[in-house]
Amino acid sequence: MRTIDAHWLGRIRYAEAHALQQELVQQRIAGKIGDTLLLLEHPPVITLGRGAKVNNVLLDAAARANLGIDFHETGRGGDVTYHGPGQLVAYPIFDLKPDRCDVRRYVRDLGQIMIRLAADFGVSAHMLDGKFLGVWVDMEHPETWDGDPQAHGSSLGKIGAIGVRLSRWVTMHGFAFNATTDLRAFQLIVPCGITEYGVASLKAIDRDAPPVSELAKMALPHFASVFDAMVTLNESAETAPWWPRAERSQMESPASTA
Repeated sequence: MRTIDAHWLGRIRYAEAHALQQELVQQRIAGKIGDTLLLLEHPPVITLGRGAKVNNVLLDAAARANLGIDFHETGRGGDVTYHGPGQLVAYPIFDLKPDRCDVRRYVRDLGQIMIRLAADFGVSAHMLDGKFLGVWVDMEHPETWDGDPQAHGSSLGKIGAIGVRLSRWVTMHGFAFNATTDLRAFQLIVPCGITEYGVASLKAIDRDAPPVSELAKMALPHFASVFDAMVTLNESAETAPWWPRAERSQMESPASTA
């Protein structure tokens, strides 16, 4: 059985979280740490994946600066996405060797965690593939949707996004699950290059979502089940041996979550 050390980081800017991931990936490859899970939320930021089209960002640098939105190109898969308060972000630093060396399986596993998390709130979420990769809900019929994208068409909303990168079978990046995220921010981009459907959150489908710090705890049993692992949570990552080496320009208390 795997063991996963999970850490709640609170609200941390994207650049700092990305630098921390890169450091931990190298430590995981070298065998200096075990499987590590970073759970957090970001201040407003637009990120571009490897397949991103710049014209899917609908406002220029000056407008982003005026709104206080960070902007980063990154090595994950996928197109353009938005992160912000009220969204649970999970960055697994897992070594998939020896028995889980299958990228598609890993992506499905991340989707399954979000599907189970949605089910905790009575929401029937499903994973779509291809262009529509991610976890989706029917915003008009969130309890009963059977996963057929043709069943309710335009009422579908993406509640969970996935973007990953692997190096020597060690993972980085991960998923983002919308709880109370301000969905108006997604109007500033073409989310994941998708124009056919919208974006969803627990709040948008009338679910009483807890603070992101509590949602992170709710996700842990699902990580344990999906990855057949024993998961322990460190609610103060500053005690981790690698934490002092991480440069941070912003860290906010979970109590300030929007």
